[in-house]
Amino acid sequence: MIAIRRFSSSDADFSQRLDALRAFDEAQDASVDQTVAAILADVKARGDLAVLEYTRRFDRVSASSLAELELPREMLERALDTLPESRRTALETAAQRIHAYHRRQPLQSWQYEETQGALAGTLLGQKVTPLGRAGLYVPGGKAAYPSSVLMNAIPAKVAGVGELIMVVPTPDGERNPLVLAAAAIAGVDRVFCIGGAQAIGALAYGTRTIAPVDKIVGPGNAYVAAAKRRVFGVVGIDMLAGPSEILIVCDGSTDPDWVAMDLFSQAEHDELAQAILLCPDASYVERVAESIERRLPAMPRREIIRGALEKRGALITVRDLDEACVIANRIAPEHLELSVADAERWVDRIHNAGAIFIGAYSSESLGDYCAGPNHVLPTSGSARFSSPLGVYDFQKRSSLIRVSREAAGTLGRVASVLAEGEGLSAHARSAECRIGPEI
Repeated sequence: MIAIRRFSSSDADFSQRLDALRAFDEAQDASVDQTVAAILADVKARGDLAVLEYTRRFDRVSASSLAELELPREMLERALDTLPESRRTALETAAQRIHAYHRRQPLQSWQYEETQGALAGTLLGQKVTPLGRAGLYVPGGKAAYPSSVLMNAIPAKVAGVGELIMVVPTPDGERNPLVLAAAAIAGVDRVFCIGGAQAIGALAYGTRTIAPVDKIVGPGNAYVAAAKRRVFGVVGIDMLAGPSEILIVCDGSTDPDWVAMDLFSQAEHDELAQAILLCPDASYVERVAESIERRLPAMPRREIIRGALEKRGALITVRDLDEACVIANRIAPEHLELSVADAERWVDRIHNAGAIFIGAYSSESLGDYCAGPNHVLPTSGSARFSSPLGVYDFQKRSSLIRVSREAAGTLGRVASVLAEGEGLSAHARSAECRIGPEI
């Protein structure tokens, strides 16, 4: 029997129980942070040599130079060419759809010129520029995710990033052909077989062999996450991701086996993943619970799923779909499935979600691989203020300001008054000196 929580929004202590369910201790392990700090300092000081030593120690891969750990483009292409046809087709189809979606995203440069009165000739605008160089971290060995390569590399390429450097650990020299093939399809420029905090340090600070990047993206373990947190400010990072989440809002019209499997799809990531069902039909909730019991034994990762469902999963009965949407916005999940009839009607009621899957046929797993939108999504309630990874994450915006001689007089007076009000006299004088003899 799976001890998954079941409660109702009508319970007197519902709010407290929901808060307890959502609680996640994000406190860093002090020993992890201490280890990472030492590794980063060493890489910053000794560059290639430090990276080589940590790669030998942690991945059991020896090389006389970091250049030996860079994979030539021909090796990536060979990995693609030798894939079984079904896998190559799947990768190429997913890549095409991800590219087509992200191609619609780029922010555009724009400007306008004021044409009337004293401000005529003033030009204001925004210039959008791609990052010069980005780093992509990809888990390696058996825990390999080619979909992460596509989701992180393709928007960078669409944005126009000058150079994309991928780092991937290869424990005991094990290279995953799907990851290398995905790098070939996505157009990754350089690939190094290094991982862990040392790889993050190499990307952030640069070494003799690896040029420093402007931003680091991609998932990793606790050491990688701690390293990304520490180098933020030296470089940009995508986000500090928490455990995976799925919230399903269902009216009882979907096959309960589908809902059970969708809950499993996130629970199988790890035991900290969260899977929640909101439904106004109590009898349907019981049918989903029965399906979970019946289908779990056949799942290869059943112990992980069981652990996640028992630790952070829940089947919650709500009053109606209106209340379900209110609760969903409070949770702000990474993935939200609207598995209801006339699902489009409810989309506008959802304000906080990383990705919204509309209708019973829109399973979260399609979003992970091949629907097109990015699967790098905000977690732990950060969908209240964050967005999915996209082309905009690999671009930066510069403001454009051109002021004519006449406009400098008009705007200078405004700036002078405001600067004096803030006690910044040099600001005021800087504006006044361009006004002319009247001041």
